[in-house]
Formats: sequence, structure tokens, C-alpha cells
Amino acid sequence: MKKILVAEDEQNIREFVVINLERAGYQAFEAETGDQALELYDQEGGAFDIAVLDIMMPGSHDGLAVCKELRRRNSSIGIIMLSAKTQEMDKVSGLMMGADDYVTKPFSPSELVARVDAVYRRVAQAAESKEGAIRDELRSGEFSLNLRNRSFLKNGKPIELTQVEFQIMEYFFSNSGTALARSDILRHVWGPSYVGEEKIVDVNIRRLRMKVEDEPSSPKHIVTVWGLGYRWDV
Repeated sequence: MKKILVAEDEQNIREFVVINLERAGYQAFEAETGDQALELYDQEGGAFDIAVLDIMMPGSHDGLAVCKELRRRNSSIGIIMLSAKTQEMDKVSGLMMGADDYVTKPFSPSELVARVDAVYRRVAQAAESKEGAIRDELRSGEFSLNLRNRSFLKNGKPIELTQVEFQIMEYFFSNSGTALARSDILRHVWGPSYVGEEKIVDVNIRRLRMKVEDEPSSPKHIVTVWGLGYRWDV
């Protein structure tokens, strides 16, 4: 059973989310606050595929804090943030803290399930790749990606990546020196049926530069191709 953690303080929204996810084949666990979400995570031994987190929640942990903590504990869990239209900066903050995607309220059941399914497919595919990677490792200059254990090294030193970041780097490594459009990156990593915005690519690139580049403000490896997208150089 696909296990999903749903943290939302508004009961009506939480029940709406849970009902539709359970209809789609997920085993949903509910939390009213961020603190309860982290307790549930511990009680289940961290055995969740996805977490759906409302940004605004009472208590000592709001959705952003829970996102940051879950990502610290688990690089492979899929994380989706629920946000209001007015929380534009919070959306970006969530992505910078390791969220994979966000859904803006109000949303339809079909949109929610489609976004959750897309994240779950990435999580499942990453697990399958880890089990049976044909090529164990990809190398590019001082960097290496191990496809079996999903690790990323720079000069032999490990750098923690989320599943989305790992897939972007794998795409870069496979197309070194090639200008990749944002739409191509979005389609390759998020899937052809993704209905979100291209700016999610830019936020993940910004986050990757902070991890990969010696000087993130003057990147040498993840280079912007103006009017198109990005290029990986070594």
C-alpha cells in the first residue's frame, strides 16, 4: 500500500484530501498540526512514500518547518506543499527547503491526485533504479552520481540530494554541454502530464547551485542559457 502523510489543520480540507487520496489507492495518515505529523512519522518508522503538508499550521512546527525536518531525515520521501494563492514566497521557501511540488488552494480532486501520483512515480522509479541500475555510476569532471545507492559526490565528498535534484543531475550528466530547455527538464523530471509551472525548475536549479557550485552566484557548472534554460558544464 502506498503510504501518505497528510498534515492540514482545517478539518474539512483534510477530510477532502484524505478521502480522495484513499479513493486513488493511498493509505492516508492524518495530522492536525506539524507536531502531530512528525509524531506520526516517528510512530510509523518513517515508512511514508509522500507527505502532503499545509504551509500554515499552528504549533511549533508549521508546514515549512515540517518539510525541512522531513527532508533532513529522509532524502527520498516525496513532499507536496498546500498553499493559498497569497503565499507565493512561502511556495518558493518550501521548494528551497526540499519540497517536490506545491498545490494551490482551492484545488480539484483530480489535480491533487494527479500531482500526488506524479511525485509517487518519481519516488517509486528512484527505488527501482536503486535496486537494479544497469550503470552503477555516472561521472562528470569532479562529480559522480551512483545510480545504485543514489549518492552524489563532489571530489569524493558526499552531497545530499532530494529525488528531484538527483534526477535533474542525472539528466544533466547524460546531456553534458547541451542546452536544455526548462520545458524539457520539466517533462523529463516531473513527467509529461505535470500541470504545474515551469518556475519550479528554476527554484530547484537555485537549490542545486547552492549545493554544487563553489560560488552559487557565479555558477561554473549549472549555467543559465538565457531565453531557454540551463546547461551542465565541467
